[in-house]
Amino acid sequence: MTQSLRRTITVTQGVALYVGAIVGAGVLLLPAISATRAGPASIVAWVFDAVLGIPLALTLAALASRYPNAGGAATFVTQAFGSMAGTVIGWFYFIAAATAQTLVALTGAYYGSSYLGLSRGATFLVAGLIITVATVSNLRGIKISGRLQLVFAATVATMLLLAFLVSIPRFTAASWTPFAPHGMAEVGSVAVVIFFAFFGWEAITHLAEEFRDPVRDVPRSTMISVGIITALYVGVVVATISTGTYGDDEVNRTVIARLLANGFGGPVGVMTAVIAMLIALGTANAFVAATSRLGYALARDGAFPAPLARVSSRGVPAVAVLAVGGYAGAGIVVSYFAHWGPETLLVVPNSLVIMTFLAAMAAGVRLLRGMARVLAGIGTLLCLVLIPFSGGVIVIPLAIAAIALAYHYWTRNSRTAHTDSLEDPQEGERPAAAHQE
Repeated sequence: MTQSLRRTITVTQGVALYVGAIVGAGVLLLPAISATRAGPASIVAWVFDAVLGIPLALTLAALASRYPNAGGAATFVTQAFGSMAGTVIGWFYFIAAATAQTLVALTGAYYGSSYLGLSRGATFLVAGLIITVATVSNLRGIKISGRLQLVFAATVATMLLLAFLVSIPRFTAASWTPFAPHGMAEVGSVAVVIFFAFFGWEAITHLAEEFRDPVRDVPRSTMISVGIITALYVGVVVATISTGTYGDDEVNRTVIARLLANGFGGPVGVMTAVIAMLIALGTANAFVAATSRLGYALARDGAFPAPLARVSSRGVPAVAVLAVGGYAGAGIVVSYFAHWGPETLLVVPNSLVIMTFLAAMAAGVRLLRGMARVLAGIGTLLCLVLIPFSGGVIVIPLAIAAIALAYHYWTRNSRTAHTDSLEDPQEGERPAAAHQE
């Protein structure tokens, strides 16, 4: 019998994991990139995505409370639309989150490169170290990982708040004109690009099985986190635009460090760079935890290779943790030789996560009742608004869906050949995750 995951996560740790998963590498990189592309009008994109985050977070929390399963969105979609759809969504999120590990590590490393005078090779070694530490931390167990996340979450919240406060004396009205130098149509495209900064509302659902009281604690963690994250994001974007701290790759990749250095003085930039690398570590730590649980659930239900479902004596899906860390590490190596920066990798998680959230919201419409169902409907409509602005990157989810479906049919046929005499065919069509509440 497969060993169960342990229930150890408290509300405080849940908030820390939320903040660490969402307010991390994305907000270190994207405020300046969005302003460079759309000008001050980029604030509209941030507000839109923040508003979208409210029904997303609350709907996912409601679903996670009702179906506390490490499969997260894959479980919800399976419940609503069947195992084939659930398998596709599970693959979407796993590939997106695992790719995001590479992006997160590179973002933190670039901060170090800019202020610590690191060579390109050293920058990528730092990125590899970030992934290694996050992987080892998660192999030790979610309790240790959650304690580390408390430190990381407090650090990122403090740094972003300070970046806003120390920038206020340098705010100028002139920085907001012209408001939309590239037209309002660019705002829609920017809303898709910056969606990565909100990538994480779904991550906690993979940890729902490990909350002490999922029905009570998951919604509480969500509500507290929504307020903190929205305030921090709006504040740092306003500071970026109001001070004109954007415009080229070097500035864009280190915007928070520059806001703090300009407010406190040059030497603070070095300290900020180190803190930013720790924040990237915190983000990677949270996502290794969440993504490995998804890999565990998918493997347990037959949608991924079976070894990923193995749980160690510590109650950790160790093979899945190593798989996520290995994938991210390989991404760093490929990025080094391909001369990719973190912004190059954005299209993969963005395209896949938008589709994941859309499917999860549609599942919420079907599975939930009352106000929770209304929120799911609002989330579905807001996700649909983003789809037309995705452009050619829609080919990424199409390609992953084809691979996932091929694996789904192959494993289903294999199971059918060996188990026809042992189980009802209709029961065999749904993975185990679909029956757990």
